[in-house]
Amino acid sequence: MLFIQIIVAGVSLIYFDLLSAIIILVTMVLFIGYSLIVQSVQQKANLKENLTEDIEKGNMADFFTNVDSIKYFGKENDIKQKYVNLTESTRKAALKSWDFWKWIDTGQGVILGIGTFLLIYFPMIKFLNGEMTLGTVVFIYTVFGNLMGPLYGFVSGVRGFYRQMADFQSLFEYNKIENDIKDKPDAKKLKIKEGNIEFRNVSFNYHERMLFNQLNLKIDKNKKIALVGHSGSGKTTLVKLLYRFYDIDSVNILVDGEDIRDFKQESLRGELSIVPQDCVLFDDTIYNNIAFANPRASREEVLKAIKFAQLDKVIKDFPYGENTVVGERGVKLSGGEKQRVSIARAILANKKVLILDEATSSLDSETEHEIQSDFKRLMAGRTSIIIAHRLSTIMGADMIVVFEHGKIVQTGTHNQLIKQEGQYRRLWHLQKGGYIKD
Repeated sequence: MLFIQIIVAGVSLIYFDLLSAIIILVTMVLFIGYSLIVQSVQQKANLKENLTEDIEKGNMADFFTNVDSIKYFGKENDIKQKYVNLTESTRKAALKSWDFWKWIDTGQGVILGIGTFLLIYFPMIKFLNGEMTLGTVVFIYTVFGNLMGPLYGFVSGVRGFYRQMADFQSLFEYNKIENDIKDKPDAKKLKIKEGNIEFRNVSFNYHERMLFNQLNLKIDKNKKIALVGHSGSGKTTLVKLLYRFYDIDSVNILVDGEDIRDFKQESLRGELSIVPQDCVLFDDTIYNNIAFANPRASREEVLKAIKFAQLDKVIKDFPYGENTVVGERGVKLSGGEKQRVSIARAILANKKVLILDEATSSLDSETEHEIQSDFKRLMAGRTSIIIAHRLSTIMGADMIVVFEHGKIVQTGTHNQLIKQEGQYRRLWHLQKGGYIKD
């Protein structure tokens, strides 16, 4: 719209006075050009301002999440000072970004001032010399004045565009991130029917640290396999490889006899059910957090899962029962309560392969005892992988696999391993029915 007005006004002014048309054209070009150049330079300052503000907000969320730890260690003043430093960085970045507006306003004022002076001076000289009529002078000033509104509007629109682009820059960066784990072009959807799992000659390095070297492990369908070992021995990493959180060409992991790389990774993960050690919840209701595992489940099925996980005994004292909002990451629930929600999720998912990663580590002994008997029913007819430090919870496993430094050093049942000299027997005597002492 602005450019159409400039063209119409320029043609009209050229007809009456070429010099005035040139002055107005040059003034507008300089006005727009200067504004665009400064705003493009300001873009970096806007991005810096957004970055410091994001860091401040991220730390604020972290402070609130760890408010108990801050109080336990008496670090309130340290955190206050850290927050003051963060806000100061945000303030300085904001002021630096705002300083550009001064440059823009000053430069625009100077350009318009010079242009206005020239537009007054030359037409007035011509008018006094009788070379231009009063009507022509009024027309020139009217055209110039009418162009100011669209001119400022255009520059303001460009200013808003640059500001919005700075605000969206972080989102654009997220869009550029590519998943390192890629599906094959002809990847199929997986549907686990039997539940046989095999790790065949698995070698895996993590940040130049070798975790597995030619590891072999076969898990038959409907069997309960327990993975035991000190922290860092590779138990959880093996499960992550099964989930394809990491991918290496030499890895050969089979499910029902087929390479997991031949299937879409989302369908693979959707066929596995897990109770993780650290359960992170959505800032939503208990009901919705459980139903997340199976959105098509009926209310009756969700409530049944809640009861199975012994969660009904807890939520009956909550003001809103299963509709209680758990807060960010489940901060309003205790560790045991969150783990029960995670157990209920796995129950509701109802998959052929079940993974229990320290599934009862945050539960009290009485609740754990009750849930262990329920777990036996849950694992019936499923291939189950149990990661445990508490050896008393895996005594009934069909096979116990003992890891040490990424290697399988022992396999067998509890009764077999307890009679053998080795890592498992040492761990059992260290625990005496409790936890492994790392």
